[in-house]
Amino acid sequence: MNENQTTLPHVVIVGAGFGGLRAARALAKAPVRITLLDRNNYHLFQPLLYQVATAGLSPDEIAQPVRAILRSQRNLEFRLAEVRGADLAARRLDTDQGSLEYDYLILAAGGVTNTFGMQDVARHAFGLKSLEDAVAIRNHLLRLFEQAAQENAPARRKALLTFVVAGGGPTGVECAGAISELAQVVLHKDLPGLAIQRPQIILLEAAQRLLPAMPERSGEFTVQALAEKGVDVRFGTAVAGYDGRVVRLKDGETLATHTLVWAAGVEAAPLITALGLQSGSLGRVHVLPTLQVPEHPEVYLIGDAAHLEGEDGRPLPMVAPVAMQQGDHAARNLLRAAEGLAQQPFRYRDPGIMATIGRNRAVAKLGPVELRGWFAWLAWVVVHIFQLIGFRNRMMVLLDWAWNYLVYDRAVRVIGPERRARTKEYAS
Repeated sequence: MNENQTTLPHVVIVGAGFGGLRAARALAKAPVRITLLDRNNYHLFQPLLYQVATAGLSPDEIAQPVRAILRSQRNLEFRLAEVRGADLAARRLDTDQGSLEYDYLILAAGGVTNTFGMQDVARHAFGLKSLEDAVAIRNHLLRLFEQAAQENAPARRKALLTFVVAGGGPTGVECAGAISELAQVVLHKDLPGLAIQRPQIILLEAAQRLLPAMPERSGEFTVQALAEKGVDVRFGTAVAGYDGRVVRLKDGETLATHTLVWAAGVEAAPLITALGLQSGSLGRVHVLPTLQVPEHPEVYLIGDAAHLEGEDGRPLPMVAPVAMQQGDHAARNLLRAAEGLAQQPFRYRDPGIMATIGRNRAVAKLGPVELRGWFAWLAWVVVHIFQLIGFRNRMMVLLDWAWNYLVYDRAVRVIGPERRARTKEYAS
């Protein structure tokens, strides 16, 4: 770094997710020097984690090294480090690689799975927020089918082949549909002996409809499409506990299963509390309309950890489009602050929402346009291909999806070594 660069304002960005990456790119030509921190050396395309979990894609197809993404950005340095704390008054971060001073700070720490205080669920269920989660689910599912093929006791075999997903949002719907297709379209060819016992996939939703952010007709279409795939959708059903073998529901019913995938809640990453910021519901911090942290105007908080109400008076959802738009806006406001200009309030432009229910089935709401069925599925494929970072990743995912579509197969059916302790991104 030359002498001229060291005199420039130092911007530290915490998190290389959707929001942090967009903020870094938005500052590419700005007269600042940037340090981007993340505890992983890759950017993860989280919307396709469920495909890794159900053997449709390999982990490297939805992850791209941060250094490769930003190697041409001359004003940026990437550091593999984990933030442990901060002295916001002194404008200093404490990391596992030492301390780091800044002039401006953009926090894009993201979210973690929220089990609402149920410690046994946090201990035994699977979240779906990281590559480690997705690979652990894939290994677990494939191993259960192998065990079921050798199990003679009907009750134990049924428990092995019962898969419960909690949460009726896009992640839960997509995961339930993908598990159904993996079991009934792919693995029945590998393990023909399991045909005598149909796997049971159960999707639990505490409310009375699926995909609440979408039109009601899309939710009804989704229920019908899942039912055709053999998924048992249960409304008004909430989990009370899980010990790794039995799911206890709040109405007293129990479900014998070795698999509970938790897609029912997200909250802000614990880092926000470690930094000493006052958080509210779901661990989110109330930020100013300009995305600044109250009492610390040099700190911008974006993404899942930022609580900001939209035009409808409700908190903005914890989804990638919000984080990406906030990343762009935080970068613009930061540059305005450096120039002594007034800050601008953030306005979210909703690009729509979509969810796939499996092969040829999806639902989408793109502005005033509602799509259901094959056209929605095609739109989902196109959008996700183009949102992936890196030409190689786009081509690999496209080829894998084409192979899966043409031959009804999943290429990534390798059971990896079992870890001694499962790594999770849970907060309770």
